[in-house]
Amino acid sequence: MRALLSVYDKSGIVDLAKALHEVGVELVSSGGTAAVIAAADIPVLDVAELTGSPAMLGHRVVTLHPKVHGGILADRSDPSHLADMKKFGIDGIDIVVSNLYPFGADPSGFDHAQSASSEDLIDIGGPAMTRAAAKNHASVTVLVDPDDYELVLGELRDSGTTTAATRRSLARKAFAHTATYDAAIVTWFDQTDATTDDPLPPTIHLSLERAQDLRYGENPHQQGARYRVSGTSTWWDSVEQQAGMALSYLNLFDADAAWRLAHDYGDHPTVAIIKHANPCGLAIDDDLAQAYANAFACDPRSAFGGIVALNRIVDDATVEAIEGAAQADVIIAPGYGPGVVDRLIAKRKNTRLLVAKQPESTALSLRPLSGGYLVQESHNFASAPETWKIVTDRKPTDAEMRDAEIAWRTCGHVISNAIVLVKDGVAWGIGAGQQNRVESGEIAASKAAGRAAGGACASDAFYPFPDGIEAAAAAGVTVVVQPGGSVNDDKTIAKANELGLVMLFTGERQFRH
Repeated sequence: MRALLSVYDKSGIVDLAKALHEVGVELVSSGGTAAVIAAADIPVLDVAELTGSPAMLGHRVVTLHPKVHGGILADRSDPSHLADMKKFGIDGIDIVVSNLYPFGADPSGFDHAQSASSEDLIDIGGPAMTRAAAKNHASVTVLVDPDDYELVLGELRDSGTTTAATRRSLARKAFAHTATYDAAIVTWFDQTDATTDDPLPPTIHLSLERAQDLRYGENPHQQGARYRVSGTSTWWDSVEQQAGMALSYLNLFDADAAWRLAHDYGDHPTVAIIKHANPCGLAIDDDLAQAYANAFACDPRSAFGGIVALNRIVDDATVEAIEGAAQADVIIAPGYGPGVVDRLIAKRKNTRLLVAKQPESTALSLRPLSGGYLVQESHNFASAPETWKIVTDRKPTDAEMRDAEIAWRTCGHVISNAIVLVKDGVAWGIGAGQQNRVESGEIAASKAAGRAAGGACASDAFYPFPDGIEAAAAAGVTVVVQPGGSVNDDKTIAKANELGLVMLFTGERQFRH
């Protein structure tokens, strides 16, 4: 029995080589892998000796040879294959151990990096050899993951071979490994293409790996898991759960939304409360405890069982406010002060307490569609407040402008149709997900209950008729921020002037579905 070893990740490779040698497997290798094995005084045959051809073209051609690929691909049950092997002096290769350089990582770790060109780091022989072994899994065992070494060694020790089920499982993993590698290269081409400014590539190649099993999916009868792009990590991978029950699909979905919302207002203590993907409370204050109290007060009924995100370490004053409020399913923060976790556990033993880093941005947003995906640039705010157009006679005060900015940014996180009423940094009224803008406005006004008087109203799309402006004025706000662009803009501006309101046009819509 013969094994060919050629790996970038050399974790456990010496122990594997030693164990293979001990069970009578002849070892073949090249380059850095061969050097590591030989340095451990383990007999190893260099690929150049096997093929009679040295590595060439700056190590681009090493294993691309009939004596390598013929030995891997030969069907040992096919007489014509056996005849060809005898005719051309090809010996079978029964085990292939190969994993690939993580394309896009630091090239200093690559054995044969001779230039700064990323193309020089694209492996050809490794994927070809890995795919060949996986294709012929009926006869060949392929290993791409050091975690599988002991499994194979155990079977070799027990019966002198591996089972068909193991070879098939490892072959699937090998094809996933090469698919991930190719996807990373395609992504690199898209990211470095200077010939186009199109943010949407002609094709998208995703390789995802399961990163976290969840308690269940959207509902208890559905299984759920979190996946990530293979070979990468996200801020979710660094999340630490301090207490509480296992996380579910919706816990992660809503916590992600809450965490992004809490970090969308600059360097100010901010608390966001999310329920069913929608904000039900948002407050900014110099004091975190007050910000929490205000966010909860926005909509106490909806906040029960919601997700609370705080962009500051939870201190004693804030935990006291949390203890006195309704139970949350999840609390996510950058940290907790001394004794805070114990206090929360004592009061809310089932609440999931998460510690997280700042959220990251992504270039593209993908959403499943029957038979495919909808793809767009990820959510962002294209216009800055200083570019907004003041279309009314009256100009905003500094306080009105600040509330308008907060209302607008909050509106961008609310499912459409969305109306948000803000006063003094608190989103007192949030109307979401209605089929018409009037009812969203009515919901927002009802929840605000007069607390937004003198503040700002934001609408995620233009007001088609003046009645929306009248409803905002009836809620007591003094400034309205909206995209503009309706054929009735002149009428809504006239109504705002008649009511003494400030109106701002952002020039951009913020629909969210």
